[in-house]
Amino acid sequence: MVKIGIIGSGKWGENHLKDFSKISSCHLVGLADVDESKKELAAKYGVVFFKDYKEMLPHIDAVTVVTPTTTHYEIAKNCLLQGKHVFVEKPLCFDHQQAQELVDLAKEKKAVLSVGYVFRFNPLMNRVKELLPEIGEIHYIYGRYIHSTVPPRKDSGVIFNLAVHLIDFLNVLLPQAPQKMYARNSHLISKHNEDSSLVTVDYGNFSAHLEVSCCHPLKKRDMWIIGSKEKVYLDFLDQVIERYPLIVSEDKTERKETFRDPEVAKNQPLHEELKYFVHLCNKKGMGEEVTFNLSAENILTTKMCLLAIRSARQNEVQVIG
Repeated sequence: MVKIGIIGSGKWGENHLKDFSKISSCHLVGLADVDESKKELAAKYGVVFFKDYKEMLPHIDAVTVVTPTTTHYEIAKNCLLQGKHVFVEKPLCFDHQQAQELVDLAKEKKAVLSVGYVFRFNPLMNRVKELLPEIGEIHYIYGRYIHSTVPPRKDSGVIFNLAVHLIDFLNVLLPQAPQKMYARNSHLISKHNEDSSLVTVDYGNFSAHLEVSCCHPLKKRDMWIIGSKEKVYLDFLDQVIERYPLIVSEDKTERKETFRDPEVAKNQPLHEELKYFVHLCNKKGMGEEVTFNLSAENILTTKMCLLAIRSARQNEVQVIG
């Protein structure tokens, strides 16, 4: 049974503690945080507290890194060098070359490296993949990740914090490769980090338009896929798919009754994601080969976030090469 340690105990780190404590196929060993007041949190979950995560490493097989993104590269590299399996909350790094270095190091050490792209574990992902042939030719896609429920993060803007989920979702979902992208950002809250962004991703025959903001009065994580045969609405929060059979031509419009797709079984994506990481670590621990990792870093997603930021700064379309 894999022994797990958690590095970082902010809001999301506490979510990791809660979920790992419910996963019977792992043993939650420790919590590491530079803030010694977090000893109480460790005691609450019956785990050992470490002020220095490096002191925790000899006692565990795997770690989850739930710290500011600026620290991810150094912490993940140190853990991989010690032969530990590593789960890092998104984004893995702000630099795709550093991300690639970690991916290569994990392969060298034969360790699991997973990244917290939690939308991959939303049940809508698999179902909409099944529906793509029924949707027909895609006209365009429109996605939103908007809210104002919590103060914006200080280590990154909304592209790496919010748009990363939508971009990664499309990279996993679509068979088409993105070709170009363009973004416009606003910096009304911070000069350094964007608080709102409109990102367009060009796929050649169609485009995806993404709206992300930490200033919007609504809380939405949703997406429209407008196809030639169906228009499909995805609500990632409520885990609901609504289907609109609608064919529009120059001569007529054919419309059938809108219906909710009955095939989606709701889940808790973070719990499923962490349980999957435990599963991979246990397979490795039993000497089995891990040939596929759904949580594996997609360097393309990191690169596209960087290109979106560059596009907004330079006010130019960026080619995705």
